[in-house]
Amino acid sequence: MAKLAQATSKYTIVARFTASGVIDKPDVIGAVFGQTEGLLGADMDLRELQRTGRIGRIEVSLKSEGGKSEGMIEIPSSLDASETALIAATLETIERIGPCETKITVDKVEDVRSNKRKYLVERAKDLLSQLEDKMPERTEMMEEVVGAVRTSEVMSYKGLPCGPDLEVSEEIVVCEGRADVLKLLRNGIKNTIAVEGTSVPDAVVELSKRKSVTAFLDGDRGGDLILREMVQKGVELEFVARAPYGKEVEELTKKEIYKSLRERVTIETARRDLEKPFEDRTRGNYTEEKTPLRAEREPESKEESAEEEAQRPKRRPAGMTEENVARLKDVLDGLTGTRAAYLLDARLDVLGKIPTKEVFNAMREVDGTHTVVLDGTVDQKLINFAKAQNVRNVIGMKLEKRVRIPRTMNVMTARDLA
Repeated sequence: MAKLAQATSKYTIVARFTASGVIDKPDVIGAVFGQTEGLLGADMDLRELQRTGRIGRIEVSLKSEGGKSEGMIEIPSSLDASETALIAATLETIERIGPCETKITVDKVEDVRSNKRKYLVERAKDLLSQLEDKMPERTEMMEEVVGAVRTSEVMSYKGLPCGPDLEVSEEIVVCEGRADVLKLLRNGIKNTIAVEGTSVPDAVVELSKRKSVTAFLDGDRGGDLILREMVQKGVELEFVARAPYGKEVEELTKKEIYKSLRERVTIETARRDLEKPFEDRTRGNYTEEKTPLRAEREPESKEESAEEEAQRPKRRPAGMTEENVARLKDVLDGLTGTRAAYLLDARLDVLGKIPTKEVFNAMREVDGTHTVVLDGTVDQKLINFAKAQNVRNVIGMKLEKRVRIPRTMNVMTARDLA
């Protein structure tokens, strides 16, 4: 007898039964085949349908308690919807199972393909989000290109790797190795030179006599050894910057690099610090005033910091009810981490959901956009474009510093909606 594979079924008939006595599974299956025989003609006989693979294996689950039995019948079908419904209806004509009076009720005819479609949609969403997460933003690609150009600028000064601004800059940074020079170049610091080992070259000593020198060293014992060697060899250091305790310069992020350089100390303070046991020291225990590096500065962030946003007075949304404010807050909360945006109409009904990178095109193409809510930073370009498209409200996770907000618009973050 052919059996229908579950993967090929279109529908599943699910029926419930109760019997007035104790019965077994073979009794149920026998009643299904026997009492429906001939009702729908030879072509629709259950045995024939199962033999040709259009009806699958009949599954029965039952339990008996207190002299009564009840359970479920499941029949997979690859027939069309109307034929499957006819088969389901015949089950309710069964009045006895074995010697017991029985009542069978069809609970539902389940479309197996609808469950597959739901799975396909959810899986497609997951795959799309993974694809979007892996797609680099324009700024990331530009930074990668710029970083590659900068690292190609590594030059040589008397056999030592250095940055292109070494000769023209009045202030230079001396680091430990070529990898450190490359790291600093990627982050825009070009007035660098490496000592390439614990033996400080005479070229560095010579440079220190005509330039202001900052030593930028690893936050470990190796950094201590190189600093001692520089002092003993007569390098005229003015300042010392150290990587965070336990880290090397080449491992630092851009933020850590500039933070370390901002917190550099005078050579006198660094020498006193060397007298302490290494185990008792961590980066940041210097007591003298920190002296920021003049030659290079960390670019100022364009976004408000959490502290700045907390200090900024809340922007009260003009012309909005408390109900609408709460609704917008829920929409924004639901976008967290999705890198997506919602376009809403004047009644705050959703017109569409798009990736944040498509928000400009969407505002241009979708008529009636009244409000934009996005998982991203609101900048001046977005505000100007939204105003040109007659958008009234723009809500984002963060706000760029020093933006100009038209009086006809509400521009807010989650804090303003709280």
